[in-house]
Amino acid sequence: MIRAALDAVGQLPDNEIALADTALLLARLDAPGADWRRAQKHLTLLAREAAELQLWAGSSAQDQAEALSGMLGCRHDYSGDYETYDDLQNLNLIAVTERRRGMPIGLGIIWLHCAEVAGWDCYGINFPSHFVLGLDGDDGQALLDIFAGGRILEPEDLEGMLARIGDGRRRAKAAPVLTVRMTKREVLIRLQQNISYRREQSGDLAGALRVVEDMLRFAPGDINLWQQAAGINQQMGQIAAAVRCMGRVVDLIPPGADSDRARAVMRRLRSSLN
Repeated sequence: MIRAALDAVGQLPDNEIALADTALLLARLDAPGADWRRAQKHLTLLAREAAELQLWAGSSAQDQAEALSGMLGCRHDYSGDYETYDDLQNLNLIAVTERRRGMPIGLGIIWLHCAEVAGWDCYGINFPSHFVLGLDGDDGQALLDIFAGGRILEPEDLEGMLARIGDGRRRAKAAPVLTVRMTKREVLIRLQQNISYRREQSGDLAGALRVVEDMLRFAPGDINLWQQAAGINQQMGQIAAAVRCMGRVVDLIPPGADSDRARAVMRRLRSSLN
Protein backbone atom coordinates (compact mmCIF):
# COMPACT_ATOMS: atom_id res chain seq x y z
CA MET A 1 0.00 0.00 0.00
CA ILE A 2 2.78 2.46 0.91
CA ARG A 3 4.80 1.58 -2.17
CA ALA A 4 1.69 1.91 -4.33
CA ALA A 5 1.31 5.43 -2.94
CA LEU A 6 4.93 6.16 -3.89
CA ASP A 7 4.21 4.85 -7.39
CA ALA A 8 1.36 7.35 -7.59
CA VAL A 9 3.70 10.16 -6.52
CA GLY A 10 5.97 9.10 -9.37
CA GLN A 11 3.25 10.02 -11.86
CA LEU A 12 2.68 13.51 -10.47
CA PRO A 13 4.14 16.76 -11.80
CA ASP A 14 6.78 17.96 -9.37
CA ASN A 15 4.78 20.96 -8.15
CA GLU A 16 1.91 18.68 -7.09
CA ILE A 17 4.04 16.51 -4.82
CA ALA A 18 3.19 16.84 -1.13
CA LEU A 19 6.73 16.91 0.22
CA ALA A 20 6.08 16.11 3.88
CA ASP A 21 3.45 13.48 3.08
CA THR A 22 5.84 11.69 0.73
CA ALA A 23 8.68 11.87 3.25
CA LEU A 24 6.29 10.39 5.80
CA LEU A 25 5.58 7.44 3.47
CA LEU A 26 9.31 6.84 3.15
CA ALA A 27 9.74 7.07 6.93
CA ARG A 28 7.03 4.43 7.40
CA LEU A 29 8.90 2.05 5.11
CA ASP A 30 12.11 2.66 7.04
CA ALA A 31 10.50 2.27 10.48
CA PRO A 32 7.29 0.24 10.09
CA GLY A 33 6.71 0.04 13.84
CA ALA A 34 6.93 3.79 14.47
CA ASP A 35 3.88 5.90 15.32
CA TRP A 36 3.38 7.63 11.97
CA ARG A 37 -0.09 8.87 12.90
CA ARG A 38 1.38 10.91 15.72
CA ALA A 39 3.87 12.41 13.27
CA GLN A 40 1.07 13.15 10.81
CA LYS A 41 -0.93 14.87 13.54
CA HIS A 42 2.10 16.99 14.44
CA LEU A 43 2.66 17.98 10.79
CA THR A 44 -0.98 19.05 10.61
CA LEU A 45 -0.49 21.20 13.70
CA LEU A 46 2.58 22.79 12.14
CA ALA A 47 0.63 23.49 8.96
CA ARG A 48 -2.11 25.28 10.91
CA GLU A 49 0.43 27.41 12.71
CA ALA A 50 2.31 28.12 9.48
CA ALA A 51 -0.88 29.30 7.81
CA GLU A 52 -1.21 31.91 10.55
CA LEU A 53 2.33 33.21 10.00
CA GLN A 54 1.39 34.90 6.76
CA LEU A 55 -1.23 36.96 8.59
CA TRP A 56 1.38 38.91 10.54
CA ALA A 57 4.88 38.21 9.20
CA GLY A 58 6.40 40.73 6.83
CA SER A 59 7.07 40.18 3.15
CA SER A 60 10.87 40.31 3.33
CA ALA A 61 12.91 37.11 3.34
CA GLN A 62 14.40 38.13 6.69
CA ASP A 63 10.97 38.61 8.27
CA GLN A 64 9.75 35.28 6.96
CA ALA A 65 12.92 33.48 8.07
CA GLU A 66 12.55 34.92 11.57
CA ALA A 67 8.89 33.88 11.68
CA LEU A 68 9.71 30.30 10.69
CA SER A 69 12.63 30.19 13.10
CA GLY A 70 10.48 31.45 15.94
CA MET A 71 7.79 28.88 15.25
CA LEU A 72 9.98 25.83 14.61
CA GLY A 73 13.07 26.63 16.66
CA CYS A 74 11.65 28.47 19.66
CA ARG A 75 8.10 27.17 19.98
CA HIS A 76 8.68 23.58 18.86
CA ASP A 77 12.40 23.23 19.72
CA TYR A 78 13.59 21.95 16.33
CA SER A 79 17.36 21.98 16.03
CA GLY A 80 20.26 20.23 14.36
CA ASP A 81 21.53 17.08 16.05
CA TYR A 82 25.12 17.97 16.87
CA GLU A 83 25.64 15.03 19.25
CA THR A 84 24.60 12.07 17.09
CA TYR A 85 24.67 13.60 13.63
CA ASP A 86 25.01 10.34 11.67
CA ASP A 87 22.17 8.58 13.48
CA LEU A 88 19.72 7.44 10.80
CA GLN A 89 16.88 8.73 12.96
CA ASN A 90 17.95 12.18 11.80
CA LEU A 91 16.75 11.25 8.31
CA ASN A 92 13.45 9.61 9.25
CA LEU A 93 10.64 12.17 9.36
CA ILE A 94 8.74 10.29 12.06
CA ALA A 95 11.80 10.25 14.32
CA VAL A 96 12.65 13.87 13.50
CA THR A 97 9.20 15.01 14.62
CA GLU A 98 9.46 12.94 17.81
CA ARG A 99 12.99 14.02 18.77
CA ARG A 100 12.82 17.55 17.28
CA ARG A 101 16.33 16.85 16.01
CA GLY A 102 17.69 16.00 12.59
CA MET A 103 20.25 16.43 9.87
CA PRO A 104 19.85 19.51 7.67
CA ILE A 105 17.88 17.63 5.02
CA GLY A 106 15.61 15.98 7.61
CA LEU A 107 14.84 19.34 9.19
CA GLY A 108 14.54 20.88 5.74
CA ILE A 109 11.49 18.81 4.88
CA ILE A 110 9.66 20.35 7.83
CA TRP A 111 10.79 23.90 7.05
CA LEU A 112 9.75 23.54 3.41
CA HIS A 113 6.40 22.08 4.45
CA CYS A 114 5.67 25.05 6.70
CA ALA A 115 6.93 27.67 4.24
CA GLU A 116 4.75 26.25 1.48
CA VAL A 117 1.65 26.37 3.67
CA ALA A 118 2.48 29.98 4.53
CA GLY A 119 2.63 30.73 0.81
CA TRP A 120 6.28 31.75 0.82
CA ASP A 121 8.84 31.17 -1.91
CA CYS A 122 11.15 28.71 -0.17
CA TYR A 123 13.20 25.96 -1.79
CA GLY A 124 16.11 23.62 -1.26
CA ILE A 125 19.67 24.44 -2.30
CA ASN A 126 21.72 21.36 -3.16
CA PHE A 127 24.92 22.55 -1.53
CA PRO A 128 27.50 19.77 -1.06
CA SER A 129 27.71 18.34 2.46
CA HIS A 130 25.25 20.81 3.97
CA PHE A 131 21.66 21.25 2.77
CA VAL A 132 20.45 24.84 3.01
CA LEU A 133 17.25 26.65 2.08
CA GLY A 134 16.69 29.59 -0.19
CA LEU A 135 13.92 32.03 0.67
CA ASP A 136 12.88 34.80 -1.70
CA GLY A 137 11.11 37.89 -0.39
CA ASP A 138 10.71 41.54 -1.26
CA ASP A 139 14.30 42.15 -0.18
CA GLY A 140 15.72 39.44 -2.45
CA GLN A 141 17.11 36.01 -1.62
CA ALA A 142 18.18 34.81 1.80
CA LEU A 143 20.02 31.53 2.38
CA LEU A 144 19.11 29.78 5.62
CA ASP A 145 21.13 27.32 7.68
CA ILE A 146 18.27 25.30 9.15
CA PHE A 147 20.69 23.11 11.09
CA ALA A 148 21.55 26.27 13.04
CA GLY A 149 17.93 27.24 13.65
CA GLY A 150 17.36 29.06 10.37
CA ARG A 151 20.22 31.51 10.69
CA ILE A 152 20.61 33.68 7.60
CA LEU A 153 23.94 32.92 5.97
CA GLU A 154 26.14 35.92 5.30
CA PRO A 155 28.66 36.09 2.42
CA GLU A 156 31.51 35.16 4.77
CA ASP A 157 29.57 32.07 5.90
CA LEU A 158 29.18 30.94 2.30
CA GLU A 159 32.85 31.55 1.63
CA GLY A 160 33.71 29.39 4.62
CA MET A 161 31.38 26.62 3.45
CA LEU A 162 32.94 26.69 0.00
CA ALA A 163 36.44 26.63 1.49
CA ARG A 164 35.63 23.44 3.42
CA ILE A 165 34.56 21.54 0.31
CA GLY A 166 38.05 20.65 -0.88
CA ASP A 167 40.03 21.40 -4.00
CA GLY A 168 39.47 24.37 -6.26
CA ARG A 169 37.70 22.33 -8.91
CA ARG A 170 35.06 21.13 -6.46
CA ARG A 171 34.63 24.64 -5.07
CA ALA A 172 34.17 26.06 -8.56
CA LYS A 173 31.55 23.41 -9.27
CA ALA A 174 29.71 24.05 -6.01
CA ALA A 175 29.52 27.85 -6.19
CA PRO A 176 26.83 28.07 -8.93
CA VAL A 177 24.66 25.63 -6.94
CA LEU A 178 23.87 28.46 -4.52
CA THR A 179 21.49 29.99 -7.05
CA VAL A 180 19.81 26.80 -8.29
CA ARG A 181 16.46 25.71 -6.90
CA MET A 182 15.96 22.04 -6.15
CA THR A 183 12.76 20.35 -7.22
CA LYS A 184 10.70 18.51 -4.63
CA ARG A 185 11.84 15.19 -6.08
CA GLU A 186 15.45 16.28 -5.77
CA VAL A 187 14.90 17.16 -2.11
CA LEU A 188 13.37 13.74 -1.44
CA ILE A 189 16.19 12.03 -3.33
CA ARG A 190 18.81 13.88 -1.27
CA LEU A 191 17.03 12.76 1.91
CA GLN A 192 17.01 9.12 0.85
CA GLN A 193 20.50 9.16 -0.64
CA ASN A 194 21.83 9.96 2.81
CA ILE A 195 20.23 6.74 4.05
CA SER A 196 21.33 4.66 1.07
CA TYR A 197 24.92 5.92 1.34
CA ARG A 198 25.19 5.10 5.05
CA ARG A 199 23.74 1.63 4.58
CA GLU A 200 26.09 0.89 1.71
CA GLN A 201 29.06 2.16 3.74
CA SER A 202 28.10 -0.16 6.60
CA GLY A 203 27.96 -3.15 4.23
CA ASP A 204 24.17 -3.37 4.12
CA LEU A 205 23.89 -3.57 0.34
CA ALA A 206 20.41 -5.08 0.43
CA GLY A 207 19.19 -2.21 2.61
CA ALA A 208 20.84 0.36 0.35
CA LEU A 209 19.23 -1.22 -2.70
CA ARG A 210 15.77 -1.13 -1.12
CA VAL A 211 16.17 2.59 -0.53
CA VAL A 212 17.20 3.17 -4.15
CA GLU A 213 14.33 1.06 -5.45
CA ASP A 214 11.87 3.07 -3.37
CA MET A 215 13.34 6.30 -4.74
CA LEU A 216 12.69 4.98 -8.23
CA ARG A 217 9.02 4.68 -7.35
CA PHE A 218 8.62 8.42 -6.91
CA ALA A 219 11.34 9.33 -9.45
CA PRO A 220 11.04 6.67 -12.17
CA GLY A 221 12.72 8.84 -14.79
CA ASP A 222 15.91 9.50 -12.83
CA ILE A 223 18.78 8.04 -14.85
CA ASN A 224 21.29 8.33 -12.01
CA LEU A 225 19.10 6.22 -9.73
CA TRP A 226 18.82 3.45 -12.33
CA GLN A 227 22.61 3.50 -12.69
CA GLN A 228 22.97 3.35 -8.92
CA ALA A 229 20.57 0.40 -8.71
CA ALA A 230 22.55 -1.37 -11.44
CA GLY A 231 25.80 -0.82 -9.55
CA ILE A 232 24.49 -2.15 -6.24
CA ASN A 233 22.90 -5.17 -7.93
CA GLN A 234 26.23 -5.88 -9.59
CA GLN A 235 28.04 -5.69 -6.23
CA MET A 236 25.52 -8.18 -4.85
CA GLY A 237 26.09 -10.57 -7.75
CA GLN A 238 22.57 -9.98 -9.07
CA ILE A 239 23.72 -9.51 -12.65
CA ALA A 240 20.36 -10.10 -14.35
CA ALA A 241 18.83 -7.36 -12.20
CA ALA A 242 21.78 -5.08 -13.01
CA VAL A 243 21.18 -5.67 -16.72
CA ARG A 244 17.50 -4.76 -16.35
CA CYS A 245 18.44 -1.53 -14.57
CA MET A 246 20.97 -0.62 -17.25
CA GLY A 247 18.27 -1.33 -19.82
CA ARG A 248 16.20 1.43 -18.24
CA VAL A 249 19.24 3.72 -18.38
CA VAL A 250 19.58 3.03 -22.11
CA ASP A 251 15.87 3.71 -22.61
CA LEU A 252 16.00 7.03 -20.76
CA ILE A 253 19.35 8.52 -21.70
CA PRO A 254 19.55 10.83 -24.73
CA PRO A 255 21.63 9.69 -27.73
CA GLY A 256 25.30 10.54 -27.49
CA ALA A 257 28.49 9.53 -25.74
CA ASP A 258 26.76 8.78 -22.43
CA SER A 259 24.27 6.54 -24.20
CA ASP A 260 27.10 4.67 -25.92
CA ARG A 261 28.84 4.13 -22.57
CA ALA A 262 25.61 2.85 -21.00
CA ARG A 263 25.14 0.36 -23.83
CA ALA A 264 28.74 -0.80 -23.42
CA VAL A 265 28.19 -1.38 -19.69
CA MET A 266 25.02 -3.35 -20.42
CA ARG A 267 26.85 -5.51 -22.97
CA ARG A 268 29.61 -6.29 -20.45
CA LEU A 269 27.03 -7.23 -17.84
CA ARG A 270 25.18 -9.47 -20.27
CA SER A 271 28.39 -11.20 -21.30
CA SER A 272 29.08 -12.06 -17.66
CA LEU A 273 25.76 -13.93 -17.51
CA ASN A 274 26.97 -16.46 -20.09
